Amino acid sequence: MSAPRGRFAAYLDNLPGTGGGEVVGADVELALAQPSLAGLPALLSPAGAPYLEVMAQQAREVTLQRFGRAVRLFAPLYVSNACLSSCTYCGFSKGLDVIRRTLSVPEVVAEAQSLVAQGFRHLLLVSGEHRIEVSADYLVACVEALREIVPSISIETQTWSDDTYSRLVESGLEGAVHYQETYDRVRYAQVHTAGWKRDYDRRLASTERAAESGVRRLGIGALLGLSLDWRADVRAVAEHAVWLQKHYWRTEVTVSLPRIKESAAGFQPLVPVTDAEYVQAMAALRLVAPEVGIVLSTREPAVLRDGLARIAVTTMSAGSSTEPGGYLQPGQAQEQFTVSDERSPAEVAAMLESAGYEPVWKDAFALR
Repeated sequence: MSAPRGRFAAYLDNLPGTGGGEVVGADVELALAQPSLAGLPALLSPAGAPYLEVMAQQAREVTLQRFGRAVRLFAPLYVSNACLSSCTYCGFSKGLDVIRRTLSVPEVVAEAQSLVAQGFRHLLLVSGEHRIEVSADYLVACVEALREIVPSISIETQTWSDDTYSRLVESGLEGAVHYQETYDRVRYAQVHTAGWKRDYDRRLASTERAAESGVRRLGIGALLGLSLDWRADVRAVAEHAVWLQKHYWRTEVTVSLPRIKESAAGFQPLVPVTDAEYVQAMAALRLVAPEVGIVLSTREPAVLRDGLARIAVTTMSAGSSTEPGGYLQPGQAQEQFTVSDERSPAEVAAMLESAGYEPVWKDAFALR
């Protein structure tokens, strides 16, 4: 049975189109002079490419004004790659013949302790969508076991009911990440062929359910290259983020725009997003959503990450493994995707310091 539609779904359905006129330089210049969601299509357009240097510099100034020179560091901790959903682009998809593994709670704690020893105080628990192996009780047990050693715990798992999010918050959960992957309903149905994740409306409403249950950090995003129109997905992410900030103003909202990477699924992006286009998307996003945190993962190459840290990014992963148990016992399970930036956390922190930024391992986030 489909879940009730969330409020943002109705808002998105009523969002005006970008119009049929060709974007020209004057449109881009106006959008740069008066940044707004309405001007985002112009900033993202091919006509905006010649303005990339100006756009990046303006985005850098906004980032410094709103966030200073602090960049938060976190690590993903994969607890399971078991999955009951079939997603054509994911290395964990149900139909793939790959090595599966679900960590025990003590194994999760051991992985976390190894990350804490490297300096991390923000961990993101990640799993495939398996309601039996990665049950609500299992996640609650993981969060409870970690809360004494990890100040900030978030999850990136399947969607849950209000009651489960409330239980997790009571156990010590601070954040929840739900990538819509693509906001194009037709394309969403094509790439999510079976399982819990196939329900577009449930997925889209999940962030609202988490916020209403007391989750204090909300993460959203789109997987660029999944749909033909990556610019439309960037626009939807920006609209979603600003909408969440307006309606759940006591929470912190972050966004991410990962690009499709090589995985066991063998999926190839419909339209590859170039590095220049990626920087354009990040800079434009910063200009129209100045208060939104922007997250960058190790999917992206080191040189590009170093540049984006100086333009728009406020949170970065480092030293990441995308397989369950990959920090202490690598090679025993299938990874979700390949990592491009293989530098250690210390090396990433040193890069930030050399650029005049402060790597933040632990920060104060008190809303109550």
